[in-house]
Amino acid sequence: MVARHAVRVDRPRGSRHPRFPEVVYPLDYGYLEATSGGDGEGIDIWVGTRPGAGLIGAFVTADPHKADMEVKLVWDAGPDDVATLERFYAPQPQGALYVPRP
Repeated sequence: MVARHAVRVDRPRGSRHPRFPEVVYPLDYGYLEATSGGDGEGIDIWVGTRPGAGLIGAFVTADPHKADMEVKLVWDAGPDDVATLERFYAPQPQGALYVPRP
């Protein structure tokens, strides 16, 4: 799917969440253009630091405030990037489970 849809990074690494400025994105974050995810927007995607790694897995998140679940693809990332994202999600109210690509 990632090969057929352009990745649009709208929250670069180091940027702050527009509504929650205490949340700083540890990696590039965006969406796949011309797709639809669980929230009606494009499918979410994290872009890591290992170009060429391709799709390595996804985080499944459950947000009690929005009462929804989403899948966030993990692209061009390595084990260190996954660990960074696990630390990013750990203190947040939404639950997150990493599912590696088989």
